[in-house]
Amino acid sequence: MPIRVATRAVLVHDGKLLLVNAYPDGASDLWCAPGGGAEMHSSLSQNLMREVEEETGLVIEVGAPCLVNEFHAARQGFHQVEIFFRCTWVKGKLDNAWRDPEGVVTRRRWFRPAELQGIRLKPDSLANIAFSGGIAYDALEQIIG
Repeated sequence: MPIRVATRAVLVHDGKLLLVNAYPDGASDLWCAPGGGAEMHSSLSQNLMREVEEETGLVIEVGAPCLVNEFHAARQGFHQVEIFFRCTWVKGKLDNAWRDPEGVVTRRRWFRPAELQGIRLKPDSLANIAFSGGIAYDALEQIIG
């Protein structure tokens, strides 16, 4: 199986980070940045804008990359390289009635930095990167559900 490329949004607004739970019907309590797999013949930023709108209903502007993360599950033959971009909220609002067309993301919300200590969040470096302005690379983080 080839390495999968995905894009993710680091979207901080009013001191809060936007996260999604990408497990249908709350099958896991793990939160992550919105985004998903890149489609061929679309730029990474185009892919990210599409994914964020599908998962959250928000329209974003994509800025500079800030984190590259690798997830893998060796036994399942899965390896994903995720490129995280700093993003700006352009329009839209979070609405509990919003439905992800793929049915994967069923929960989305804004988190203050202190709230991130009480949730399961991947990748491990996301909270620090989101609020620091830095850049990072995380190599081969094991997938957990």
